[in-house]
Amino acid sequence: MPSHMRLLSEVESKALLQSAGVPVIPTELACTPAEARSLAERLGCPAAIKIVSPDVTHKSDVGGVRLHLETPAAVESAAAAMLQSLQQQQPAARLTGVAVQPMAPAGGVEVIVGVKQDPQFGPVIMFGLGGILVEVFDDVVFRLVPISARDARQMFGEIRGARVLHGVRGQPAVDLAKLEALLLGVSAMVAQRPDIVELDLNPVLAFASHAVAVDARILLREGA
Repeated sequence: MPSHMRLLSEVESKALLQSAGVPVIPTELACTPAEARSLAERLGCPAAIKIVSPDVTHKSDVGGVRLHLETPAAVESAAAAMLQSLQQQQPAARLTGVAVQPMAPAGGVEVIVGVKQDPQFGPVIMFGLGGILVEVFDDVVFRLVPISARDARQMFGEIRGARVLHGVRGQPAVDLAKLEALLLGVSAMVAQRPDIVELDLNPVLAFASHAVAVDARILLREGA
């Protein structure tokens, strides 16, 4: 990565989104297993933890993701094992700690919201089906930032899997107004922050009552 670029951790990315009014699953940094336990007590269980290190890109490859931890004690134990394992596998890796978050609620439609910089037009926002589906179907659409409410609604209708948003096989339709608000919030934040080079929210879970970003990644240009 170029020296003038900085990849925010998931905790930092979500804090930036939250400050802009974009709904996220609350995620906080624990530097020790005991801190992880304390955070799990406050944020709630079942919980998920992920390793936080600027030298680890693919967390799951190094055992850096644990899900469905049912108690604060289990969170503490998993955090201790995770930190020890990474130190053994990559002793030179810089360790920040572990990110602790409550597990996302079950159900919902997985969508993706992303931003990239086009060299000619500037920031472009993307919307589509998320999770593993984005790699399988590549079902995404784009608009120039900033977008309007009308743009957001058009994007929802333009993906090939649009009918998933309206409820299929007994699933309830998602709240398009809440999903629209999330998309507009991301657009507004990016329009005000020329230092945001890339942004990736995958997945965003869209429900009948709300929409929330489960995972977040933001790349900044420093000195912008």
